Amino acid sequence: MDDKRQVVCTQCEAINRLLFEQLDGKLNCGKCHQPLVQEKSVILNAGNFQRHIARNDILVLVEFGAEWCGYCQKMAPAFGQTANHLEPFVRLATINTEAYPGIAAQYAVSSLPTLILFRGNKEIARQAGALTVEQIVA
Repeated sequence: MDDKRQVVCTQCEAINRLLFEQLDGKLNCGKCHQPLVQEKSVILNAGNFQRHIARNDILVLVEFGAEWCGYCQKMAPAFGQTANHLEPFVRLATINTEAYPGIAAQYAVSSLPTLILFRGNKEIARQAGALTVEQIVA
């Protein structure tokens, strides 16, 4: 059984293949040599969204939000702090639905903020509304 996982670098977007037990270590990207674990949310856009969703073998939790959304602004600090708890086994990412409405439409996001958990390019869970760190980690 292959126990290697693909992890997309948050800096250069190179795909790194790592043993599962290596995920918890201090690892650097094989291409750009930046740390693979950033412990902060990755900003996604139309150019990198699919790569992070489809090519990461770790879970990816995406916050769909907008700058004008008061609930999104309220949840932003909690979402950022959550990365400290979940990385490297869950990658946290954000997408601005105002800038990239096509991606929001593709996933039928109708309220903001909406969190969608992806595994292997498939949606496995969804939660709408602002959450606390404890609620996100649970």
